[in-house]
Amino acid sequence: MTVGASYKRSKIEGPFDAIVIGSGMSGLTTAAILSKHAGKRVLVLERHYTAGGFTHSFTRPGYEWDVGVHYIGQVGDRGALRGVFDYLTEGRLAWAPLPDVYDRIFLGDRSYDYVTGTKRFIQRMTDYFPREGKAIAAYVGLVKDVARAGAGFYLDKTLPASVARFTGPLLRAPMLRHADRTTAEVLAQLTEDRELRAVLAGQLGDYGLPPSRSSFAIHAAVASHYLGGGFFPIGGAGAIARAIAPVIERSGGAILVRAEVQSILVEAGRAIGVRMEDGREFRAPVVVSAVGATNTYGRLLPAETAPPELRASLKQVGPSISYVSLYLGFAETDEALGLTGTNVWLYPSADHDGSFDRYCADAEAPFPLVFISFPSAKDPTFRDRHPGHSTVDVIVPARYDWFAAWEGTRWQKRGDGYEALKARFTERLLGAVFEQLPQLRGKVDHAELSTPLSAAHFGAYRRGELYGLDHTPARYRMPIRVSTPLGGLYLTGQDLVSCGVSAALMGGVLTAAGIAGPGALVAAMRPRS
Repeated sequence: MTVGASYKRSKIEGPFDAIVIGSGMSGLTTAAILSKHAGKRVLVLERHYTAGGFTHSFTRPGYEWDVGVHYIGQVGDRGALRGVFDYLTEGRLAWAPLPDVYDRIFLGDRSYDYVTGTKRFIQRMTDYFPREGKAIAAYVGLVKDVARAGAGFYLDKTLPASVARFTGPLLRAPMLRHADRTTAEVLAQLTEDRELRAVLAGQLGDYGLPPSRSSFAIHAAVASHYLGGGFFPIGGAGAIARAIAPVIERSGGAILVRAEVQSILVEAGRAIGVRMEDGREFRAPVVVSAVGATNTYGRLLPAETAPPELRASLKQVGPSISYVSLYLGFAETDEALGLTGTNVWLYPSADHDGSFDRYCADAEAPFPLVFISFPSAKDPTFRDRHPGHSTVDVIVPARYDWFAAWEGTRWQKRGDGYEALKARFTERLLGAVFEQLPQLRGKVDHAELSTPLSAAHFGAYRRGELYGLDHTPARYRMPIRVSTPLGGLYLTGQDLVSCGVSAALMGGVLTAAGIAGPGALVAAMRPRS
């Protein structure tokens, strides 16, 4: 079931209190809080045929896949994000825990389990590396330090520029001490054990950079997020948008899909609304862009609208990596196939940086990582909605340049050369799956591959980037804030906080607070029983 009404078939009339461009996790969060806390009538505009951004699902006969939600942390009964989701969805969204081993890391033929619970994680890693107990405990301590430092760093982004000028350096300093260092630098100071460093970096696919290039801030944010285990939305990823939409609609707002925004309207130094691709205009005193800083200042506004320091940093920090995703369907149950909800990470060796370098230089080199997820095994309602079937997602990094020759071609009509390239990726990914899960060989009922061009087509990500701006140390020095120099224009999304569903969620909370005041932050973050 898709979320949102068709733009072309809807007779939506203003006035609106706010317009949100993009219906991903951050856009829906901002819209829902403005609706619920401030009573605003909000119009959400989405270019895709369904709302949700990377939290949406898609179906084929008998099957359903989740394009971007593979697991979420901190949404258990006492999780830090559970109350936010409950506030946004009014309890309509429930969560199923992943198995106790939520991630299994393979370095060649050696495997290591990430287990639920901080103390148990430390103990399990120490069991694998008995001489490194102190280093492992120190690592977890640093991870938690970064999580604590993030509170002030992100709060600063909501403050008026006149206030942040004085308070910002103090609020940002604790986080920047960690963010300015790479993951490789931090891990090398903790331990000389190369294998342990590779295992601790085993979730690097969640932010898309090898250790020598990633900021330790993003690595620590991801690691901290999952120490309490992983969870999956019951009903699939699409249940997130379905649960939030009624909050927006109850206040007179609407979510329109297939609604392509051409530009943001500006008068006298203020954003006053948007112009659609068909020339229609919607106006509101508040415009929120949830489509990333590059899209906002490169596509929806003239580039010179961005402050000089932001323009400079956008040239320095490029887009994050692209991915290829293979969606597999099997006409047998998870139980029959022996599939569980544990994510599998396949790395060719402990040399993450070398593997990435070789692959980026040559697409035929061994994959630097292959991520395998089992959405049907994670969702207890899948078996009722799609009886006798199961699904697997297989994801691998890919350079956008490998697909750039087909830029501008139509979705599903890109020609024989493109289909041949997709077939080659499919063949190689199936080989990786069958080597790890030989019981699946010969049983694939449906196989469908998406490329970075799919992300560019549906999500307006110009180079198919999955995680917004690249999470290098320089990214954390970028002057991206909730408010902009254009009055009435606000930013939200991954670029405001960091990557992933939880970060986009918090980006939406921060933007709503920047617009409606700190009471919105308090309301969304208040612990709930």
